[in-house]
Amino acid sequence: MADIPRQPSEQGLSRRGHAEARPHSWLVGLDYLFYILVAVAIFALFYYLYSYKQLLWLYLPVFLQGTLITLVISIISAIFAIIFGFIGAMGRLSRFPVIRWIATAYVEVIRGTPVLVQLLLWYYGVGFVLSNIGFDPYSSAFQFMTVLQSNSLVPDAFNGYFYGIIGLSFNYGAYLTEVFRTGIESVEKGQTEAALSLGLYSRQIMRHIVLPQAIRITVPPFTNNFITLIQDSALLSVLSVVELEHQTYALALPQIDANTKLFVFVFGALFYLILCYPLSLLARYLESRMAIAY
Repeated sequence: MADIPRQPSEQGLSRRGHAEARPHSWLVGLDYLFYILVAVAIFALFYYLYSYKQLLWLYLPVFLQGTLITLVISIISAIFAIIFGFIGAMGRLSRFPVIRWIATAYVEVIRGTPVLVQLLLWYYGVGFVLSNIGFDPYSSAFQFMTVLQSNSLVPDAFNGYFYGIIGLSFNYGAYLTEVFRTGIESVEKGQTEAALSLGLYSRQIMRHIVLPQAIRITVPPFTNNFITLIQDSALLSVLSVVELEHQTYALALPQIDANTKLFVFVFGALFYLILCYPLSLLARYLESRMAIAY
């Protein structure tokens, strides 16, 4: 039986299909190449750590202690930052001009100045003023823990922890102010008007209608800010706070060999990665779960 010649349209479709299949195979090849490179990088990292296994086991308890302190500082700072951010967002959305101006000035001044300068101002400026009027955070904490018979838990550099946490919270509260404000304003006003027509009060509308939707929108930027907060907690080392960065420098600087010093810095950076990367995964999970309801 003689072959039936293909129509021009069929030939064009066949050529187009081959043209589309060709780049697809290239993409698959690139995917395999990417996974191979990732596997090689992971293997090289483990081999690098294994080559310094003696230092690794020697310094591991110190790094774990610094990581725990960094995590506690970051969590406490994040809690206060959420409070400052929510108050600032309510101020930015207030009907009263004076409150809006104060909230706007707070956001613009804090976001327009370096966080390191703010930490030094809190420690040396605000701390000096409060000490002159008789308030000493270390003495207050020591007396309180004495009642609980646990005053040995109060570190000598408690003032650095105190003002460092307040400084980080105040700084990131300004950024969260804009995050929360944007999330609240992104909810359609028609929903608020419909709720008012049903007889709901403003607080009920905010709690049951606006905030649940705003939280879903603010999860990614909030997580990004928290990850950056963990990294910026390293700046508290200038206030004599013994956290992960302080421990890393204390172990690395006395090293004479440059390769050993580099290993200590790489080892410290891995602990920051261990803290931050799970937060990124958690943000993606929460974002996908919350998106199901909308």
